[in-house]
Amino acid sequence: MDEVEVVAAHAERATLRVGDVFLKVDADQARIDIEVEVMSLAPVPTPEVLWRKPPVLAIAALPGTTLGRLGGPVTGSAAAWAAAGAAIRKLHDAPLPPRPGRAGRTIDALAAELDAECESLVANGLLPAGLVTRNRRVAQAALRPWTPAFTHGDLQIAHVFVGGDEVTGIIDWSEAGQGDALYDLATFTLGHEERLDVLAGYGTDVDLDVIRAWWSLRSLLAVRWLVEHGFDPFAPGCEVDVLRSRM
Repeated sequence: MDEVEVVAAHAERATLRVGDVFLKVDADQARIDIEVEVMSLAPVPTPEVLWRKPPVLAIAALPGTTLGRLGGPVTGSAAAWAAAGAAIRKLHDAPLPPRPGRAGRTIDALAAELDAECESLVANGLLPAGLVTRNRRVAQAALRPWTPAFTHGDLQIAHVFVGGDEVTGIIDWSEAGQGDALYDLATFTLGHEERLDVLAGYGTDVDLDVIRAWWSLRSLLAVRWLVEHGFDPFAPGCEVDVLRSRM
C-alpha cells in the first residue's frame, strides 16, 4: 500500500502524494477552478487532471525531477536551465488568460502592501530597520508600468520538472493569470542569482535591475507570512539571506 506523503501544508491548503497521484486540498474552490482552467490554457507541459471533488483536486505525478529548491542546491545541466527559460518564454508569449493573477497586482496596490509590510516587519522586530529600508529602495524599481503576460505567479524552481535536458512539466498554477513576466523570472531565480543563465533560453531583453527589485519585493512581502505559517525564511539561502545580499 502506498504511503501518504505531505508535500506541503499550511492553514490555507495542503498537498499530499499517494503513489503517483497528488491530492491538493483547498478550501477556496476558486483557486482550484483557476488552476484547472489555466493549466488547460498554458502552452507548456502541465500535470494531467485525474479528477475533482471539492475541496480536492487529484493530478498525476510528473516524470523527471525538479531543478532544486529555495535554500537548497540546484540541479540540472545548463541545457536543462535553458530549456526551462524557453518554456517560460513560451508561456509569457501565449494569449492572455481571462483574469489577473498573483503577478498582476496594480502598482498602487503593491506599493501600499509593501509599505504596510515593511512597517510591520520593523515594528514587530522581525527584521532590522536598515535591512528593510535598503530593500524597500531596491524594490521600488519593480513598481513600474509593465505589459501583461501569461504568468504562472508562483514559479519556484521546485515547481519546474525536467528529464534530461527537457521540461517535463510545471506544477502549482493556482496563482496564475495576467501579470508581470519579470515577476515569474525573479521567482524562478530567487536565492539562486548564479542561475540567471536561464536567460540563455528565455532571451536577453530582460531588465536585470527589475528582477533584482522583485527579489527584494517578494522577500519583504513573504517573511511575515512564512513565519506565521510555520516556515523558516531565516534558513540559509532563503528570503532573509536574499534581503541581506542586497546590502
